[in-house]
Amino acid sequence: MSLFSLAGKVALVTGAGRGIGRGVAEGMGAAGATVVCSARTRSQLDEAVTAIEAAGGKAIALEMDMSDLAAMDAGIASITEQCGPIDILFNNAGMNIRQPIVEVTEENYDQIMSVNLKGLYFLSQKVGQQMIDRGEGGKIINIGSLTTGYALAKVSVYTATKGAVGQLTKGQAVEFGPHNIQVNAICPGFILTSLTEKMWADANMRTWGEQRVALNRLGTPEDLVGTAVYLAASASDYVSGQCIYVDGGFMAGDDWPLPPVAASK
Repeated sequence: MSLFSLAGKVALVTGAGRGIGRGVAEGMGAAGATVVCSARTRSQLDEAVTAIEAAGGKAIALEMDMSDLAAMDAGIASITEQCGPIDILFNNAGMNIRQPIVEVTEENYDQIMSVNLKGLYFLSQKVGQQMIDRGEGGKIINIGSLTTGYALAKVSVYTATKGAVGQLTKGQAVEFGPHNIQVNAICPGFILTSLTEKMWADANMRTWGEQRVALNRLGTPEDLVGTAVYLAASASDYVSGQCIYVDGGFMAGDDWPLPPVAASK
């Protein structure tokens, strides 16, 4: 359907070398976009580009460090020169260091904040300005988390960044809205990626995760593609400022061991 076509669009996907970013980059390529796959590791980017092209799509690789604002300016200029103005920004790049609050160092705090929030903020600012100057609207899609609206232990700094991303998404939607730029966030649930596979390889962790999710399974990057393409396409032109949880029903609630006596009158 044309409502979900990305033909003729240029999409910048950060963190596209693996995991969620790789899956969404391939999905947007399949929907017709020219995909700029951005990350720090060139070998992973080349693999992503090759996969998109093998499926009949168009893509280029862009090495860019989300903590380097000057690199962002150079990257945007390079994209514009090679592909044209950016129509879709998918802010996926992120990182995490899991540790109790009392063990968090200033160095770890600054590193997580720099990538997950500062980098996302200023890349959105720069791309958003280009969209405003062009005058043809655009789409910005941020990646939040379950922790955008729910707390989990031992990821307090990550939680702070993702909570901020949820509110920033609303602020961006309000300010960019008059320029026909829609801004939304996807908040993934427990997704199996190369960054999380060691954690989910633990039997106790895997059992807890699967039992806690209403659909009784962990997600994959492919589970996010439909929502990402929808938010990037004209089908979502009247959707803005939303945090959409793609979590298998985690945020819907939890089962509980209700004893038979609780059902008696």
